[in-house]
Order: sequence, then structure tokens, then C-alpha cells
Amino acid sequence: MNTKDLYNSQADSWSRNEPVLLSDYSARPFVINLCEPIDTKRILDIGCGEGYVGRRLAMAGAKHVHGIDISDKMIEAAKANQINSRLKNLSYEVQDIRNAELSGEEPFDLVLGMFLFNYLSVEDTHLVMKKAFDVIKLGGHFIFSVPHPFLAFLKKDKYPFYFEATGGYFSGRNSLFPGEIWRRDGISVNVQCIHKTFEDYFKGLGECGFTAMPEIHELRITDDQVKLDPSFFGPLLDYPLHVAFKVKK
Repeated sequence: MNTKDLYNSQADSWSRNEPVLLSDYSARPFVINLCEPIDTKRILDIGCGEGYVGRRLAMAGAKHVHGIDISDKMIEAAKANQINSRLKNLSYEVQDIRNAELSGEEPFDLVLGMFLFNYLSVEDTHLVMKKAFDVIKLGGHFIFSVPHPFLAFLKKDKYPFYFEATGGYFSGRNSLFPGEIWRRDGISVNVQCIHKTFEDYFKGLGECGFTAMPEIHELRITDDQVKLDPSFFGPLLDYPLHVAFKVKK
């Protein structure tokens, strides 16, 4: 199933205003902190989904957050949640970022990609990185998160998160790994990961024009999260779940 159809079919299960997905605890709060200072920033949120992170950035004082996503159902949910939240500093559009024409717009202070690149091939990842570079103002930042490249090969049980890896760490490069994650309320959603190595991400950033060394953060479950819900978070303790990158233009 392609990414658009995958998310159109389960948009309701992604829509939320409080943390419920695994990465709402293990990744998104950390990445939002990486965006600081948020106040007065113009932010482009590519692969925004139903707008969960964008709404938090807007509430934290961003001047404006513009979200782009390939799924029209996810954008419908984002717009509905915006109305419910009464936030004015948000906008959304349905676009495939690979084909989106972004040049000519006012440069952004920050471009954000939350779990976008796991749905793109190595080649398309590098293409989108270049698009991000082109619309960031000088001194601005590109921040993105991805599943940790090692995770699919380390974790063999399913609950509460897994990918079905094919091949090895190197031989599986650019292969699509289907997966599934469970919400804390027991609802599961299907996900995908086109496997990439650390080298793929570093090479893409360098080729598109970034010259600064990116910050790299390996994200994991904390002891406090295990205490909060041992059955949900406990199976993931000490696994490298995600990686967050932050690079300055």
C-alpha cells in the first residue's frame, strides 16, 4: 500500500490531542525541545500528518506553522483539530513534498520532518533534503527524526512496535520494511520504513549544501516512562528507538 492510501485509511487512529502513540513519549517531546527557541519562528512542517507536533509548536509561540502532507484525510483531521484548538497561526495543504514547488516563498526559520524519511527512498530523501535546504533562511535549522537504523534488526518481538526487516543492515538498504505500532489504549496502526543507513542521511545532508556538523541524538525509553506504564514501555527499555538530527544552514 502506498503512503497516501495507508494514512487515508487510518487517519482517525492517528488523530489525537494528548500523547498516546509510542513516539509521542519517546521522540516528539524531545524534538519539540530541539526546536527552541520557538517564539516568533516561521516553521515548515513536512509530512505533518494530522498536525500533532505543529499544534504544540503553535501553542509554544511560533509565528506561523505551515504543514504539508500527502494524505488528504490527515490534512482534513489537522484542519479539524486546528478549529477545535482555536489556533490561528497554522495552515495546511495537501502536497507530495517530492513534487512540491516551495521556492519563491519567504524563507523559513525552521523546517521540520517528523518520521517522514522512513517513507521515502534514499534518492527521494536526498531530493527532499535539498528542498528543505533551499527554503531555510541562512542561520535557520533543519530538524528531522527517523527510526533508528539498527532497530529493525535488534528487536524481534512485536509489541508495542516492530518492523519486518528483509535482508541485513547493508543488504536491506532502500528496502521497504512494513511494521506496526500500538497506542497505549490498545489500538494499532500500520507503519512503514524504507531502510537507510546513517551514511545515507549524512551523505544527503552534505550533498544538498549543509556544511555544519549536525547534532545527532539517539532517542530511547526512560526509566520514568517504564514506571508510568511498565507493560507498554518496558519491552523497549534500552533499545535505540529513533534518531533526531538538527543541522544549521
